[in-house]
Amino acid sequence: MNRTLGSCRWIVFVALAAVALSVVAADPATVVLPTTQLTINGKKITAEVASTPDERATGLMNRFSLKPDTGMLFVFERPEPLSFWMKNTFVPLSIAFIGADSRILNIEDMAPQTETTHWSKGLALYALEMRKGWFAEKGIVAGDKVEGVAKGRSASQK
Repeated sequence: MNRTLGSCRWIVFVALAAVALSVVAADPATVVLPTTQLTINGKKITAEVASTPDERATGLMNRFSLKPDTGMLFVFERPEPLSFWMKNTFVPLSIAFIGADSRILNIEDMAPQTETTHWSKGLALYALEMRKGWFAEKGIVAGDKVEGVAKGRSASQK
């Protein structure tokens, strides 16, 4: 009977370890995305590049902080109306929708853990998420040019 109890404990231990490993493997914070350097009005940004449908769908979900002057650049296949929401996103964010000409179409502030939809005001090829208020603090507005977004497209193909 002691042997059976030991076997059961071992099976439970292995099952729990497998569950823990699957959680770590599925944790989007453990996914390493390529990064690119962007500049807006002389302000430098390091942006992770999300270019596949899965990377874009995950975005900054399940993260609890962002380093200063870092964000995420979402790269799309073609200019189109874009919409974003904040389900499972814990960091308050601002998003800049960017057209094919690398100019900001509009900037929206987004509250964490909401399903409120935020739309681009025109056809966007990129979206850049930063900590909420970052664009306003830096004096960045619609019409400003984002330098380096084309490099973001290249970084995503490596």
